[in-house]
Amino acid sequence: MPIKKLMALNRGEIAIRILRAANELKIRTVAVYSEEDRLSLHRFKADEAYLIGEGKGPVQAYLDVEGIVALAKERGVDAIHPGYGFLSENPALPRACAAAGITFIGPSADLLDLLGDKTAARKLAQKAGLPVVPGTEEPVTQRDDAQSIADKIGYPLMVKAAFGGGGRGMRVVQNAQGLQAGLQEARAEAGAAFGNDAVFLERFIRRARHIEVQILADQHANVLHLHERDCSVQRRNQKVVEVAPAVNLDPKVRAGLCKAAVALARESKYYSAATVEFLVDAESGEYYFIEVNPRVQVEHTVTEMVTGIDIVQSQIQIAQGFALHGAEMNLPHQDAILLHGYALQCRVTTEDPANGFLPDYGKIQTYRSPAGFGIRLDGASAYGGAVITPYYDSLLVKVTAWGREFPQACRRMDRCLREFRIRGVKTNIPFLTNVVNHERFQAGGVTTSFLAETPELFQFAPLQDRATRLLNYLGEIIVNGNPEVAGKPRPQSIRPAAIPAHIPGAPPAGTRQLLQQLGPDKFAEWTRAQKRLLITDTTFRDAHQSLMATRVRTYDMAAISNFVAHKLSNLYSLEMWGGATFDVALRFLLEDPWTRLQVLREAIPNICFQMLLRASNGVGYSAYPDNVVQAFIVEAAALGIDIFRVFDSLNWMPNMKLPIEAVRQTNKICEAAICYTGDLLDPQREKYPLQYYVRLARALSPSCHGSPGKSPNLQPLCWRA
Repeated sequence: MPIKKLMALNRGEIAIRILRAANELKIRTVAVYSEEDRLSLHRFKADEAYLIGEGKGPVQAYLDVEGIVALAKERGVDAIHPGYGFLSENPALPRACAAAGITFIGPSADLLDLLGDKTAARKLAQKAGLPVVPGTEEPVTQRDDAQSIADKIGYPLMVKAAFGGGGRGMRVVQNAQGLQAGLQEARAEAGAAFGNDAVFLERFIRRARHIEVQILADQHANVLHLHERDCSVQRRNQKVVEVAPAVNLDPKVRAGLCKAAVALARESKYYSAATVEFLVDAESGEYYFIEVNPRVQVEHTVTEMVTGIDIVQSQIQIAQGFALHGAEMNLPHQDAILLHGYALQCRVTTEDPANGFLPDYGKIQTYRSPAGFGIRLDGASAYGGAVITPYYDSLLVKVTAWGREFPQACRRMDRCLREFRIRGVKTNIPFLTNVVNHERFQAGGVTTSFLAETPELFQFAPLQDRATRLLNYLGEIIVNGNPEVAGKPRPQSIRPAAIPAHIPGAPPAGTRQLLQQLGPDKFAEWTRAQKRLLITDTTFRDAHQSLMATRVRTYDMAAISNFVAHKLSNLYSLEMWGGATFDVALRFLLEDPWTRLQVLREAIPNICFQMLLRASNGVGYSAYPDNVVQAFIVEAAALGIDIFRVFDSLNWMPNMKLPIEAVRQTNKICEAAICYTGDLLDPQREKYPLQYYVRLARALSPSCHGSPGKSPNLQPLCWRA
């Protein structure tokens, strides 16, 4: 029977997926939404949209079979697609649809009854010749029965809900002492999730791969498998990343799984889309039937990417009575369904991986999604201004990446995840990035215990979020003003500074290349041997410190750096760091002085950079531990400082010893400076005459660059308070 108007009885990304599939088949579409979903995008993707479940709550609104079917009949809907979750596996919906003369896009109510009962499905699998995990044939209800059955099965074992899925109502029991607690927890969770707390027991396979086979079957006894998916990357029995096809799966095992899935579909006379799930023992290669999911799966996208077959459209066409290989569907026969490359799907959620994956709620301030060849996005609640509520699952967008080889698909997914910019709520993107870049994952064959065995997946670098911080700063200044200029008259006119024209090409070689060529000792000898005046330019530090309270920004320094590198290449050095530089950059300019060093070093690669180091004070105002001073010197040298001018305000030699030694170990130049005041040539000075400072210079000489006995490589004596 042809379908003219289809209702997507779901929300979010799967509702949009259904609406798009129907639209391409020229079918008019209807969306439904709860009061809490009134701004969800799926509402606006349909030709018609209606509010459901008034007064019933956010979840119950989508579970109101009677009310929804009555609405569908009233609005002339002749087909309902349930998607996944909610009513997708509830036999009451197809029965209500049949009574109202509406086509249910999915299997019959009897099939849902059969396959939704895991015990009945287990018996069906055995009848079809599928191996099953050793365990109970009937739900366990008595405490004493559970104990005796568990003793026969052996530990570890799994307590599983007899109805439902999605990882809920499942507990691993390691020993007899934990059985009762596991039973109690699994029953409570199953009862709350599925309305039935029946459970059964089965052997737990320690190193298992979770492999599922995608089935398409029509109402004319035609059955196809679309190969397998690997869903082994799981957290608390919930799938996190899915891959198609399974990487490094034994071809014999692959063929056996697909054959078994088709056999089960034929035995049950199944029609529509379904997934037959297996556990594969990673050590022995043996596989066991788990369950059938008689609906479209969240991860169906990866199968579509590698086979080119639209699973959701196929469901709609099967429900209309079309044959798989007929003119309308025109699907290839089994031997012609080929695999093209690899695809993996990551579920981006609003969960905080650094806080136990606690769901985060709030308003998305910024949303920028990735794109590009081989990337597919399925989302509905991801856009700037969207409000993430606690009423539904935390899925934000499904990302599917394709590649000819699996490592290529992983690299593409990594690039895609890094392109996301989501601000306002936490996401699990840092965790997903760690997973797809892990060498074990890319090698293929990880088991369901991969996350538990790999703690480094949960180590995350903090996000910088520079754009949001900049916008917040600008907003603060615009609204409240800049406290640095509060109360000061605004200049009537600001004359723009003339910026020198950019000079292309590399600048001439300078003292930095000479230092790299000669090394620090010979460079010091070269310095002392020069008859000409060697000039240190202080524009980047002392000059604006004295004239402008060190308020010149990195941006302004960078504007003239190209000119300095080319036109002042014969300078001895550029002094560009010191205590005030750090202090003002951090506290007043709100800049990173380390970033300044990197920017200027890149722009001026040919002239030695020089800094003033306050011995044990570094660039601060108090004494720091030795290892802090040493680490600072090492990092500064690595990022571009060539000459360290070390001084102590009291000329205390022991305080200068450690930084001098640290500088020498970096193969950079150490200049020791002496602080003095007054007229050194005044013969009336008794306490600190010229000879006092000469003795200090001689004491410092062996520590600095240059041969002992010769004049030390000292900065000319300077005034220091």
